[in-house]
Amino acid sequence: MVEMSGRIADSFSHPRVFGNKEYFMKKDKNRSNLGPRDGYIALITVIVVGAVGVAVGVSLLLLGLSSSRTGFAVEQSAKARSLANACAENALQLIHDSVPYTGTANLSLDDGTCSSTVTAGVGQNRTIVVTGTVGTVIRKINISVTQITPTISVSSWLEIP
Repeated sequence: MVEMSGRIADSFSHPRVFGNKEYFMKKDKNRSNLGPRDGYIALITVIVVGAVGVAVGVSLLLLGLSSSRTGFAVEQSAKARSLANACAENALQLIHDSVPYTGTANLSLDDGTCSSTVTAGVGQNRTIVVTGTVGTVIRKINISVTQITPTISVSSWLEIP
């Protein structure tokens, strides 16, 4: 057996060195005096942090869902406007082919339908009201024609609410 002297021997007798059983026994006795309240504080902290995490997660989910719905509505709106423009061009072609043309025409394309109504005004003036529908989105266009022959002259092409 090797004998230790000086500082090395003193460090092994220090209460923080793992060989001292009395130190650990005193620590364990002190822990038992803490009481059940400390466990509840930790449990409540974990529950609160978990609730905050769940709230953040749900908020992100709802934000993503809302963004998805908005994107879908914008896409439908663009398609409805394209359908309305297609119907307007069709109505102008009908007027070009038959100068006295008035009436309603319907088209059914990819994702929706559109209709155009041509009404006669004074002389060669015509008013065309066009509606494009995709799903629940409706886009309307009002077109004023001031001349049909020799070429069609459109004085206004406005989207109406």
